[in-house]
Amino acid sequence: MGGKVDRSINKGGAPFVFRLSGQNYHSIGTLLPKEGKPPTFSQLYIYDTENEVTNRQQAIESSATSEAIDIQIIEELKSMLDRDNVLVKSYRMARDHLSQNPNCNLKLRIISNRAKDARTYNLPTASEVAVLIVGDISNLLDHRDIVVTSTSGSLQRISELHPSYLPLQYPLLFPYGDDGYMINIPHRGVTSLQNTTKKKCSMREFFSFRIQDRLNEFSLILNSRRLYQQFLVDAYTMIESERLNFIRGKQSNLRSETLEVIKNAKSEGQTDMSSTGQRVVLPSSFTGGARFMMQNFLDAMALCKWYGYPDLFITITCNPRWPEVIRVLFDKTIKPEDRPDFLCRIFKMKLDSLIKDIKEKSLFGKIQAVVYTIEFQKRGLPHAHICVFMHPDSKLPTPDHIDRVISAEIPDPREDPELYLLVREFMIHGPCGDINKKSPCMVKDKCSKNFPKKFRERTSTDADGFPLYRRRRDGPTIFKCGSDIDTRFVVPYNKYLLKRYQAHINVEWCNKGNAIKYLFKYINKGPDRTTLKFQPYDENDQPLKSIDEIKLYYDCRYVSACEASWRIYAFDVHHRYPSVIRLPFHMPGQQNVIFGEEDDIDDVIESASVSSSMFESWMKCNEVYPQAKNLTYVQFPSKFVWHGKDRCWKPRKQGVAIGRIHSVSPALGEAYFLRVLLNKVKGPTRFEHIRTVNGHEHGTFRDACYALGLLDDDNEYVDAIKEASHHGTGHFLRNLFATMLVCSALSRPDHVWNQCWKTLSDGIVYQRQHNPNTEASSINEDELKNLTLLEIEKILILNNSSLNNFDSMPYPQYDDLLLSENVLINEERSYDKDIMAKEFEDLFVKLTEEQKNIYNQIMTAVHNKEGGVFFIYGYGGTGKTFLWNTLSASIRSKGKIVLNVASSGIASLLLPGGRTAHSRFRIPINITEDSICRMKPNSDAAKLFKETSLIIWDEAPMTNKHCFEALDRSLNDLLGKKKSSDNQSFFGGKVVVFGGDFRQILPVIPGGTDEDIVNSALCSSYIWSRCKVLNLTRNMRLTTGDNLTDLDSIREFAEWLLQLGEGRLGGENDGHADIQIPDDLLIKDCANPFQELIDFVYPHMIENFKDPYYWKERAILAPTNEIVYEINNSLLSIIPGEEHEYLSSDSICRSDDVEENAATNIYSPDFLNGLQFSGLPSHRLILKIGAPVMLLRNLDQKNGLCNGTRLQIVALGKRIIEAEVISGSNVGFRTFIPRIAMSPSDKSIPFKLNRRQFPISVCFGMTVNKSQGQSLSRVGLYLKNPCFSHGQLYVALSRVKSRDGLKLLILDEDGKVTNKTSNVVYKSVFSSL
Repeated sequence: MGGKVDRSINKGGAPFVFRLSGQNYHSIGTLLPKEGKPPTFSQLYIYDTENEVTNRQQAIESSATSEAIDIQIIEELKSMLDRDNVLVKSYRMARDHLSQNPNCNLKLRIISNRAKDARTYNLPTASEVAVLIVGDISNLLDHRDIVVTSTSGSLQRISELHPSYLPLQYPLLFPYGDDGYMINIPHRGVTSLQNTTKKKCSMREFFSFRIQDRLNEFSLILNSRRLYQQFLVDAYTMIESERLNFIRGKQSNLRSETLEVIKNAKSEGQTDMSSTGQRVVLPSSFTGGARFMMQNFLDAMALCKWYGYPDLFITITCNPRWPEVIRVLFDKTIKPEDRPDFLCRIFKMKLDSLIKDIKEKSLFGKIQAVVYTIEFQKRGLPHAHICVFMHPDSKLPTPDHIDRVISAEIPDPREDPELYLLVREFMIHGPCGDINKKSPCMVKDKCSKNFPKKFRERTSTDADGFPLYRRRRDGPTIFKCGSDIDTRFVVPYNKYLLKRYQAHINVEWCNKGNAIKYLFKYINKGPDRTTLKFQPYDENDQPLKSIDEIKLYYDCRYVSACEASWRIYAFDVHHRYPSVIRLPFHMPGQQNVIFGEEDDIDDVIESASVSSSMFESWMKCNEVYPQAKNLTYVQFPSKFVWHGKDRCWKPRKQGVAIGRIHSVSPALGEAYFLRVLLNKVKGPTRFEHIRTVNGHEHGTFRDACYALGLLDDDNEYVDAIKEASHHGTGHFLRNLFATMLVCSALSRPDHVWNQCWKTLSDGIVYQRQHNPNTEASSINEDELKNLTLLEIEKILILNNSSLNNFDSMPYPQYDDLLLSENVLINEERSYDKDIMAKEFEDLFVKLTEEQKNIYNQIMTAVHNKEGGVFFIYGYGGTGKTFLWNTLSASIRSKGKIVLNVASSGIASLLLPGGRTAHSRFRIPINITEDSICRMKPNSDAAKLFKETSLIIWDEAPMTNKHCFEALDRSLNDLLGKKKSSDNQSFFGGKVVVFGGDFRQILPVIPGGTDEDIVNSALCSSYIWSRCKVLNLTRNMRLTTGDNLTDLDSIREFAEWLLQLGEGRLGGENDGHADIQIPDDLLIKDCANPFQELIDFVYPHMIENFKDPYYWKERAILAPTNEIVYEINNSLLSIIPGEEHEYLSSDSICRSDDVEENAATNIYSPDFLNGLQFSGLPSHRLILKIGAPVMLLRNLDQKNGLCNGTRLQIVALGKRIIEAEVISGSNVGFRTFIPRIAMSPSDKSIPFKLNRRQFPISVCFGMTVNKSQGQSLSRVGLYLKNPCFSHGQLYVALSRVKSRDGLKLLILDEDGKVTNKTSNVVYKSVFSSL
């Protein structure tokens, strides 16, 4: 049996739980054991059968932990199976044949396709189940047959669809060897003549049927106790494996493209659909997949948009001692944990009853919505998290109202003895703390759930909106675990619910917007994960070399028997009331079409799904039904129902539903403005009606938005350009205008252009007059506009954009070859080959022997055009960047193309011609396991990749593996490569070189566990199995010291860093370990340690603060943003100068369908201003001239203005900021920074926040994560809180080249200076290096 049984869960005295992780499968061995090895498993039926009982006893006792096994039981079971089990008889046949012909090449074929169905025609005989064949039988095999050889030495995987899949694994549960599931089992009562969609029984239906209790019928399976738990998990993993195989088979030839492009292809005579559109990887439609979880999360957020935040948060946990459970199992010898299927069914009935009480019986009052999600505890029992949205008339506005619904006190046993007993049994936390320091909730001698709580005389709320319940001091106590427990340990509950459901049922009140993101993290939680690696095998037991895009979901999670039962019964994992209808939309003629590569183009165009999309059917419906004309698109599902079979909307007769329109980015232009209008326009019948305002049809959706007052007037940006013109030349102004365009800051770009084009054209005439390659002549106004637009277009092209992307903007006329051909290819081939050859010669002679070896291997792969994937593994200082420069110069000197990318903007600036990977490959920001890059065949980007000889990707370990997999899928599609067993099937046959250090920070997974983080790394991807790892071990910095003392110091410091990064300091470390920092690296001043840290990093700051080079290589680092804010505020107050305050303009994005009432009453301006997200500037930004700042967005990568670039403030205007770059490869470059609209990628709030602010933050200090890729000479690490993620401490300490430039200030939990801190290292990430 494959997968991994989690035995650690059964430590202690709790009931047994079978818990499996990984991809489960069954394998079968050979007929005979290897020479000198004892027989195991099925070999016991054939080999040395004279001593079979003894062999079986030894095989069992070798893994048993209890007393010896009774031999009589073994003998009786052996006799029974010999007599009745057809599979055992088949093995006995093989035994007899081998005893007569011991040297023959014997194979046992266990037949998959039977001539008869064993459920209809008695039990099968041994000859029907298996046959013995000598010699080659390959031509006789069905693809699911099991062939057991004599001594092949390897395991063969069994197909889940083989009828003997389960009987071979569980002979005691199938004592006759009767068949398990097989395909084509007909539904009872269904004939071939009946017109029904489901004539055959699915695997899930089969197992659901098998595990039902039946009157007057004994079921061996249901009474097999622990084995039954394993059987359930096995059955469920079979079901999922079958579904995954179905998806794998369907995803290979599906493509996607807009209808307009397909029609254009047809008009051009194209009939081959394989080169049209992008390949589609089917989403994880199975329950629990990443796409499934995200869509349900967004649906829950849609309810929040309609009804505001939830009012009650309820958690109910299954009680295995419910009276119904005890009553059913009373006359049986099994325990409740031995019937997880029964526990799940009871819990589902209780949960349904609870939801009914809340919805229909108005237990808490009238409600508007309910959402719940099911989870399974680590010990397997199910529990539900429920969010209840109350009607405005039934909300709990005051603490007195809360006390009527929720109690957090121990009841008086004299007044209510039943409730007292229930609270004692179900609602007491722990106990923990000083009473029981060994409680599982105790972390570093403190309760992770913050028990015991404080006594309180009345209910109130804290600053974050969480309730503080009344817990009066002089109340009853409960004697538990040898101590008297008071009300401080009571989990809040509702009296009625506790009495009615007699289980742990926690009820919490939530009435503050700040609590939303904490509540909804439960809606988005996935299954328990683990870090495991499995090698998939084909039916011939050969390792699969092709990729498996969807095995992530299956390989790395835990499945318990309760979860398996829940899923076999097809119970809901997520529930929403009212239902949420997902509403797609599209531009005219641009509905997305899914088609197969072999489909006929005419059939694709004429298909029903194309001719009548859900969006266009809405407009048709508006023509027919008068009531539809009063509804917006998002309101439409509340009155109408979509009938997918008929492809039309019909009036709703019952039920309640709300709509959720798919969101789009403002960068998509007209599609975004159409999305905005759909929230406002009611009852349109054509696209023209959507852009009609007050009887006037506007030319674009953008103009219609502006006419409705939905867009800003852009006067701020006109003023910003005019303000910048007082200090900057036309070149800088054109860069400023291009930045505004790229960042989608302008509502009407043409308006800003018309107002400012003369200012933007500054210097154009002068350049033309002094250009020796142009004739001196006068330029009229139109020519000047055209030349200015041409310069702006060149800037945009270098930033992956174009004026063509802005419908209202004029486009220049030109004869410039740079623009007339593929500008991406021209840019990469614009390097002077002679200069590159000279640079290569200078670099190559300086390579070390190991660098030359790596260089030669990579260049050989490039020269042979054989493809290949390499990973260059080396720590800081081993010369990875030097190697990248050498490879780039070598390839460019031959006129070929190398694409240099990095995972961060800062790292990309260190590469020649470097770009961020996301911008170069157009990787989606919110990446999932089925994402693809936003590139199409025959586009300029696709042509660039076809011409590319080498791709270098630096700092790869910090990027989510789904980014690499998305690039792999996209390049294989763009370059026409199919999956095969050769290396060229990866990345379209291109040579790809990754580089980085797995000791550094791994991908950031918000709210993720250690396993989630490791599983997201490149080394956990299917790509890694074909990636050749090459090591750089020599520290190049050891050649730069002035004397031997310097070299020894550098060597000693580097070795200490490596030990720290690999978790070899502080004893055992496979996660978290406390380490001691050497005294010479510590700040020890106990009087004012923070000031000493400032003095070390920024000595004589006031005298030098205007010098940009002073700030260039200095920074204070901290693990969290909160500590960084504290550092920056403190140091900003020290430097002289006038403070300038800039307040952001915050609003809910116009494209979000938030009800106006909720937007006004719940998400007030103060609430929006108070929201703070990582990567988003604060609402209140305080700046001074001379202060260092950091960019929070990519503004102009070509000029080094990336997310993470450090600058110094030069001038502070009202609407513009001038700053000078002080980091990266463009030090000294000056730029203007405008305010731009930004939205957080964080999905924890139920709307899209738009914050218009300068995209910078003060940067005396920065987070450790932001510092990765930066090289500094003096660093202070402020550990007010310890590092919390893999590699953080290593990254912070390795920013400097020598220990002289490093100091640490470490505080303990009491705020006192200490020399110990936590080092987080996930050693499992190194296992495959």
